[in-house]
Amino acid sequence: MALDDLYREVIMEHYRSPRNFRELDDATVSLTLTNPLCGDEITLYARIADDRIEDVTFLGRGCSISQASASLMTEAIKGKSLDEAVSIMSDFRGMMRGEPVEDDESLGDLLALSGVTKFPVRVKCAVLPWEALRQVIAPDQTPE
Repeated sequence: MALDDLYREVIMEHYRSPRNFRELDDATVSLTLTNPLCGDEITLYARIADDRIEDVTFLGRGCSISQASASLMTEAIKGKSLDEAVSIMSDFRGMMRGEPVEDDESLGDLLALSGVTKFPVRVKCAVLPWEALRQVIAPDQTPE
């Protein structure tokens, strides 16, 4: 199986069966963002305590890329410190800009979204949940 096919399978699996797809009743923060170009919508919920993302979930609707990205993101950052989550977010956003990935392990399954860079109009779909995360945990960081 080719790598692109494997990545496509990961994306479709997360789209069909998204992880952490639910409201989080005891969230300490939540934020809803919409991509006006395509109508994708994500509501991110997080419970943050002691500089750690104890739990993170989302609800949303939209294309397979935005929904898979949100699902993969919640898996990647759950249980991480805020600094670790910001680092993963930075690596992901760099990948979406076409920058080489320095550390494959930091992104893990998120690498499945690397092919999105071939379709610039879809990058905004992939980045939408990450923008919600940025606004929640690193509002002083410049959006990209």
